[in-house]
Amino acid sequence: MKRLKLIVVGSLVMTAMASGSLLKAQSDDTVRYNQYGVRVNRTPLFVEERNGILVFESKDQKHKVWYDVRVQFDGAMFFGDTYNEIGDGTSIRRARFAVKTQFKKNWYAEFDMDIANSELELKDAYLQYTCKNGLELKAGNFKEGFSMESTTTSRYLTFLERPMAVNTFGPSRHTGLAATYNYKWLLAIGGIHFQAVDDLEERTFSKNNNKDFGTDEGYSLTGKLVFMPFYNDFNKGLHFGVAGSYRTPKSDAEVPGTLRYSTRSLTSINRKKYIDTDLIGKIDYAKLGGLELAGYYKNLRVQGEYLMSNVYRKEELPTENFNGFYVFGSYLLFGGKYNYNVGEGEFTQVSRGKSWGDVELALRYDYLSLNSGMDKIMGGSGEGITIGLNYHANNNVKIMLNYAYLNHDRYASGKNKLFVGYDENGALTRNPKLVVDPDGKAGEKFHMLSIRFEVDF
Repeated sequence: MKRLKLIVVGSLVMTAMASGSLLKAQSDDTVRYNQYGVRVNRTPLFVEERNGILVFESKDQKHKVWYDVRVQFDGAMFFGDTYNEIGDGTSIRRARFAVKTQFKKNWYAEFDMDIANSELELKDAYLQYTCKNGLELKAGNFKEGFSMESTTTSRYLTFLERPMAVNTFGPSRHTGLAATYNYKWLLAIGGIHFQAVDDLEERTFSKNNNKDFGTDEGYSLTGKLVFMPFYNDFNKGLHFGVAGSYRTPKSDAEVPGTLRYSTRSLTSINRKKYIDTDLIGKIDYAKLGGLELAGYYKNLRVQGEYLMSNVYRKEELPTENFNGFYVFGSYLLFGGKYNYNVGEGEFTQVSRGKSWGDVELALRYDYLSLNSGMDKIMGGSGEGITIGLNYHANNNVKIMLNYAYLNHDRYASGKNKLFVGYDENGALTRNPKLVVDPDGKAGEKFHMLSIRFEVDF
């Protein structure tokens, strides 16, 4: 009997030890360590495709990770009896790769870079926190809240290139801090911004100016108010916006204390910058202003902006005044619908009307003047008329075809590097003061046909 008890007790002990080992093994199986030897938390993620984007998300929706890839392949041909030869060509306009994540419900981060044509540029790189009252706080490198066409992602642009005035005055991405508040019909954006870091040349200028001259990097105070009276109606909407920016000279300029406005005329293939102020020296500060008006009803959309800049100079030099505007209309031909993002005050991906997609027809007029006055900066002016035809195949594929006519004045000489007309001897000249052609005849003019094949995933 005693021996039987010992056997039973021994068996129980062995069983308990085996169970403990099994529990320990199961416990060890759930433990993970990172490359620094620290025990880490684990959250299972579930994967699904959402409008063509692969998304990994936790069951409680507090953690989410997704990749955002965009490739735009462009080609362009140029026509017309031009003063300066223009080369046809192709390019990878954008090749973007971004990683985006939402974690702990209120936190969001994004890292985005462009490797188009083997040129690496940093785009968005920021951290964002969303408060319970609709306030968002952001820090890093991102677009300033100025011009709805500038802040609209390139994947949802109606035309291949943004208008000339937007490309010139829209400040795009800079390092900084910003706050965004959205409450029903109101959107308010404000931030302080510093230097640009997306381009290697600009970053090199900034480092050299800091090292050689001890130059402050400069700052900008930028803000915008948007009113949206039909914010809760999915079939129609109106957008009224006003924006402003106070800007001191940035250290990412080639020469400290300077500012330059310039643009390529509605194409990335033709590398000539006809409209160009060159470096404007002795800058005290500059002011930007913008007015925005847009509206849509189902498959019809109109949008326009007026933008201006006043550049204030030291040593009693005259103030330079520049401006531009654009207006366009578009129509989805097969029952699609336009969608507006109330939280960001801009248009987003269209809804297609057919199973095979939808076709969009668009017309735009835009104008830019960098002529401040005959006794001041005369960087040239120009206008563009663009007809667009877009095929929205699905959530991932878009094909765009643009025809544009560009008309520049005699002062659009690309810093006196381009011919703008004929002198009294019948020879081409780069000097607008020597041009004898009548008004409306001088200045470069050409036609352009361009196409884009775009995939987003």
